Order: sequence, then C-alpha cells, then structure tokens
Amino acid sequence: MDTNNAFLRPVKSFLVEAGELSAFAWRFIREGFKPPYEYGELLRQSYEIGYRSIPLVSFTAFIMGLVITIQSHPALEAFGAESWLPSIVSESLVREITPVITALICAGKVGSSIGAEIGSMKVTEQIDAMEVSGTNPFKYLVATRIISTTLMLPLLVIFGDVVALYGGYLGVNIRGVTSMNLFWTQVFNKLEFGDVFPSIIKSIFFGFVIGVVGTYKGYTTKNGTEGVGRSANAAVVIASFVVFIVDLLAAQIADILQLT
Repeated sequence: MDTNNAFLRPVKSFLVEAGELSAFAWRFIREGFKPPYEYGELLRQSYEIGYRSIPLVSFTAFIMGLVITIQSHPALEAFGAESWLPSIVSESLVREITPVITALICAGKVGSSIGAEIGSMKVTEQIDAMEVSGTNPFKYLVATRIISTTLMLPLLVIFGDVVALYGGYLGVNIRGVTSMNLFWTQVFNKLEFGDVFPSIIKSIFFGFVIGVVGTYKGYTTKNGTEGVGRSANAAVVIASFVVFIVDLLAAQIADILQLT
C-alpha cells in the first residue's frame, strides 16, 4: 500500500500541476487581450526579453553553425558529397537546431528571470499592494510578459538562423574556399517555405510556453525567499520539458502535412 502511495503521489502532483498550469494559460487567453492595455510595460519587457537576449543567442547560434559544419564535413567527404554541406547544414539549422536551442536558452535566461522577479514580488506582497491600488497585477505582470516572449522568440530565432548560417559559412571555408555568393545560393536553393514557416510557427508556441510557465511559477510562489529560488528553478525545468514536447508534436504535425 505504501509503495502504491509512493508511486501515485508524484503522478497526482504532476496532474494537479498540469491542470493548474492549463487553467493559468486559459485565464491569460480570456483576460490578456482585453483593455486596458499596458503598452509601456509590454515595450519594456520586449526590450528586456528580446534585445538583451541577442548577445547570448548570437554567440550560441554562431558556435552551433560553426561546429555542426565542421563535424558534418568528414562524413560528407567520405561519400564525396562535400558540395552538399551548405544545403544540409542550413536545413538542419533552420528546421530544428536553431529554434530548439534558442528556446532552451530563453527558457533558462528569460524563464528563470520572470519566475524570480514575479516570485519576489509575490512573497513581499507587492502584488497584493497592486491589487489594493487598483492595478490589475495579472495584466501588468503576467499578460505583458507572455505576449513579449511570444513575440520576441520568433524574432530571436530568425536572427539566430542568420548568425548560425554565417558560422556555417566560416566552417565551410576552414577546409576549402567557398565564396559568400555560392554559399548563400546553395543555402537558398535548398531551403523551402516548408522548412522556414514551421520553424517560425513552433517558435511562437515556444515563446508562449516559456512565458506561461515563468509567470505561473512566479505568480504561485510560496514559502518566502526559499520559494523564489524554487520557482525560478522549476520555471527553467518545466519550460524546457514542455519545449521538447511542443517540438515533438510540431515534428509529427509537419510530417503528417507533408504526407498529405
């Protein structure tokens, strides 16, 4: 009996957490786009989430493009297919690697920041003070951050794609000489609308997930300052996990659409 309880307890906790998170997301959908709108806070969060994430996203994307190109070269060289290197690298970067890695970076950087910021406001009763003063804390703190992550992540992914492909160009030229014009011609000859569009669409959902999880964990923080640290950590773990789930679903849907 104790063994069954030990097994059912985490399952029950997971289901309860998933239900509360879903209800929180539904509340945002119902209330997040109703007036009044917090344009100033939305712009500030877009700056913090988008602009301030560019250096880390750029560095990571550049290294990814460079390393993947270098590692792919020997395998293609063994089959005499070095000329395919720009095409293969560009497709793998744009379709899968850059969106997922960028989302994971934002889950760590943005998700933890949102969870810690709102969590600290929760335990210090600043959210209660906002309610007393007549400000809607859900719209000011939650809606603005979810909208910002949803809008900024696709832009970061597009920017990361460009930087990663430039890293791929440098990787191609480590063992050979390929002109910039030839490299980009091979890239765009391979990439199709069906490669770019799904990656942008799923990055929108990545951003939404990161925003919802980060704000939810911060908004439901308990147990003082210790709870703030737990909320920030949980925001990163849960957001990263859900990003992989969304990516899996997106891959399955894209595969089904291609078959039809």
